[in-house]
Amino acid sequence: MNAFLPGELVLLTDTRDRMYLVELAPGGQFHTHNGVLAHDAVIGRHAGVVLYTSGGARITAFRPRLADFVRKMPRAATVLYPKDVGPVLVYGDIGPGCTVVEAGTGSGGLTLALLRAVGPTGRVCSVEIRDDHRAAAERNIRRFLGELPANLELVAGDVGAHLASLRADRIVLDLPEPWSVADAAAEALAGGGLWVSYVPTVPQVGETVTALRRAGRYADIETFEILLRTWHVDGRSIRPDHRMIGHTGFLTVARFADDARLANASRLAADG
Repeated sequence: MNAFLPGELVLLTDTRDRMYLVELAPGGQFHTHNGVLAHDAVIGRHAGVVLYTSGGARITAFRPRLADFVRKMPRAATVLYPKDVGPVLVYGDIGPGCTVVEAGTGSGGLTLALLRAVGPTGRVCSVEIRDDHRAAAERNIRRFLGELPANLELVAGDVGAHLASLRADRIVLDLPEPWSVADAAAEALAGGGLWVSYVPTVPQVGETVTALRRAGRYADIETFEILLRTWHVDGRSIRPDHRMIGHTGFLTVARFADDARLANASRLAADG
């Protein structure tokens, strides 16, 4: 197993399942209400090692998953929850070798997931109109990956103005008004490409789907939300947890077609 190194991120968990994201530094200390844990006690050890603070509190050290990092990282903008990121990747069919245009970059959580999905043979172009968000995203990406990967391009500005010069297999939008770029996105998408957008409210969904239909270039338009309910399991006490992550947003997925009106008409005729 690879040992923890100085400068690496570690996820420290206590016996009450509280989690703390810490960047290891020689001579550094992690302080709790029940004593101190020296960073040097973690450096050189393997993931999953159990350690104890100076006050006897039990701490377990793990490497953070991407989901852990997204929940704990500094935020310049609201992030997509991991429960929504998974469907973005799966329903958007984002995999190795894909070229993805993302807007906006926000805090960089979805950008990290897109980079992992497309792999070194793919490319992510992430467009962000706000300088502070873009700077925060760059810091988070560097912190998690150690560097900005060569297949990531962080672009400043409005995505609508950039789409004319871009070609993409997938377009992923986390914007207040994604419907405003429905036509421009259609021009940027490669044949058979996919649109994925995320909005939090019902009126935004209505505007988005109406614009996609009006554009006449999108088929199989589908909107859904993901609800996540965890369960308490302790012996015979098995029940839903009292709290759940309910509605966070709506995902709308659509396929690009040269003339989706004809594609939709053909599909309806086949179904009928």
